[in-house]
Order: sequence, then structure tokens, then C-alpha cells
Amino acid sequence: MNAFTRNTLILLLGLVLGVSLSITGGVIAERQPAGAEHLPLETVQALSEVFQRVKENYVEEVDDETLLENAIRGMLTGLDPHSSYLDEKATTELRIGTSGEFGGLGIVVGMEDGFVKVVSPIDDTPAAKAGIQSGDMIIRLDDESVKGMSLDDAVKLMRGEPGTKITLTVVREGEDKPLTFELTRDKIRVESVKARLLGDGYGYVRISNFQMRTGSDLRKEVTRLKKENDGKLKGLVLDLRNNPGGLLDAAISVSDAFITRGDIVSIKGRTDDNKKTARATPEDILNGAPIVVLINGGSASASEIVAGALQDQRRGIIMGSETFGKGSVQSVIELQNDTAIKLTTALYYTPEMRSIQAEGIQPDIRLSDVTVASRDDGFKPLREADLGGHLMNGSDKDAETDSESQDNKENVISLASDDYPVFEALNLLKGLHLLNSQE
Repeated sequence: MNAFTRNTLILLLGLVLGVSLSITGGVIAERQPAGAEHLPLETVQALSEVFQRVKENYVEEVDDETLLENAIRGMLTGLDPHSSYLDEKATTELRIGTSGEFGGLGIVVGMEDGFVKVVSPIDDTPAAKAGIQSGDMIIRLDDESVKGMSLDDAVKLMRGEPGTKITLTVVREGEDKPLTFELTRDKIRVESVKARLLGDGYGYVRISNFQMRTGSDLRKEVTRLKKENDGKLKGLVLDLRNNPGGLLDAAISVSDAFITRGDIVSIKGRTDDNKKTARATPEDILNGAPIVVLINGGSASASEIVAGALQDQRRGIIMGSETFGKGSVQSVIELQNDTAIKLTTALYYTPEMRSIQAEGIQPDIRLSDVTVASRDDGFKPLREADLGGHLMNGSDKDAETDSESQDNKENVISLASDDYPVFEALNLLKGLHLLNSQE
């Protein structure tokens, strides 16, 4: 690199940082107004020297554009795990991801100790179907180690054309050796809201991530459930387990669907543009019916905002295990040539001004991730009605079980076996409904 290129680099760096630099006889001088923060000139000199050494000595020739782009990447990735540089392709993929459709495996990931950590698999995707779990550490993608790889580069390797295969090697807590999964990429169409009735007038809504349509989709699904149950619900299970987050506005919209007054979330950063408090509007789509929110270690970011808002506003009971603890705000700032930077600009705070960052949301009722084994040995516990010579209760129904009641019992048994946390949440809802009806 000749002196002209080197000096130009230094002057451009000064322009980017908002300071005035001059170079006389190879010495960098800084011209700043009194009281301004001084630029570390020795570090600027070191950057210039590194740039020159790489240009002259690296085993392969590297163009200036690539080196400068890598310098930008390093500047951002050195700040925190969530700040990054987005080239043109990555910027396009980000827009696609928030719209709800993209090609790949269906895994939300972050970086930890130089490896790719699974925040959570997305429902009904190749990753979820293969058995990838929240907390898995991905150490290899095909034959390539991810150690030292940027998160963006790892994501690019996992993305690809539908029908193509990739092998993931993961380390999982509790396993003696790494696990290997061969996954086939697919077109990932994420429906963020799914809902169904649990029986007896109680609803279940699962939100897998927060997209542009999530708030409106939630309202549509709850309206549908109410119509299927004579216009109202006795209570709702809101399932945010393994929900990695998404758009802030979607989290605010979901929270606002149930909260009628007060704050939902506060955002605090260094500048006025990064300070905001979202407040609730008067409508409650459940008309005060109780809510139980299910969370776990895969619940992050926007899902933590919803859980924190409902918890602080005493609008829902939080059940499960401690959440992930991602309470930082990333702003996407568009640059020239269709590139962008994703920069952490603020922190989230719950209505009671609790920081989510690195703390997470603690459940009101702690519930371990357990399952109930279904019995296939024909054994069932003895009941009073099974005893010979038991007393009749004087009702004609004692001899013949009501078919509808029997169906409900079978549904409850199936729910306990298939998804025990939902089973416990439903039991809690029934208790809350009974308590409220007696007041």
C-alpha cells in the first residue's frame, strides 16, 4: 500500500468518526474543538499499519474493499453478540425473515464462546422435526468447524435451496459425545400464531415468533375460538416456549391485546430517538378472562417483553422456567449500496422498570420440562367405582358414563401425556375461573 492510499485511509477514518485529522511527514495530527473527545491516534496508526501489513504480506492478494468490509464487521461483532454488519444479501434475508418466509433449516441462533448456540428451533421446520433443541451448541456445519466463524457466515451456510442437505454436529448438555443431525433444507413458511380449544371453553394460542402480522393474526385466532365457544372464553393458555422473539411492534401489539391500561415496555438508549415507552389501549380481547403464559429457556427478546408486561400488569400468571434474557434492542440502520448494520441501541424494561438483559423473566410458578409417560400396559388406578359393592350415588348416570364427559376425560389424559406444561396451565386456568366466579 503506497503512502497515498495509507493517508487516504486515515483521513477517511477521521471523517467517519467525525474528527479532523492531518498528516504531516507521516505523523497523524488531530484538529478538534476544545472539549471534544480525543481520538486514540495510536490506535488509528495501528489500524493503518495492520491494513498495510495485510496488503503486503497476506498469503493471497486481498482487495481494499474486502479488507475495509472485514474491518467494519470486526468493529460491530466486537461490541456484543447481536450487533453485526449486513451485506446486500444479508439485508435482503433479514427483510424476508421478518415477513415470515425464507429458505433454510428453521433455527434461531446466537453466538457463545465462539460456537453457534441454538436459541430455539422454529415450529414445524426441518430443525424442529429432526430434534434440534434450545441450548444445543453447533460445532460443525458439514465438515467445516464454526469456531472463529461469524454468526452471519454460519447462518449463510445453513441457508440454502430447498431439498439440499446439510449435516449439523452439536454438543448437548447431558450427552457424553457430540450428536450428528442430517437435515434437508426446506422453504420455511412460518405461521407465527396457532390456536385451538382445549375443551370446556378454554383456549390455547401458540406464538412461535413475532412477525409483522402476529398481532392481527392473534386477534383473528382468538375471535375464531370465541365463536367456536358461544362467543366467549373462560381462559387462555398463551404459549411462548421456544419463541426467539422478533419485531418489537408485534410484541407490543400482542401485549396490548390483553392489557387495558399502563405501560407495556420501555426502551432506554443514549439518544432521544432510542427512548420510548409503549402504553396500552383500553381493549381486552378476552374481557378479563384469566391468562396463563408458558415460558422456558428458549423464550427470548419479544416473547420476554410480552411475558414481562403481562406479569407486571398482573394480567397473566407466568408458568415454566426462566427465560433466555435477551433484553437489548437492535436497530437496523440502512447504509449505501443496500447494505445495513444491525446495532444494539437500547435496553428493554418491563412496566416495573425491570431490565430483561441477562436476567430474563422469572416464572410465577416454576415448572420443570417434564413429560408424563403414557401407560400401554392396561393398568389404571383403582377408583371407588371399581370396588365391589360400592355405594350408588342415587343418579341414573352412575351406571352409564356420559359420553361427552368421557371424551373430556380422554382429552385431558392425552394432554397430560403429550404436553404436561399445557396440562398444568389448563388446570390453573380452571382454578382461576372457579375462584373468579365465586367472587
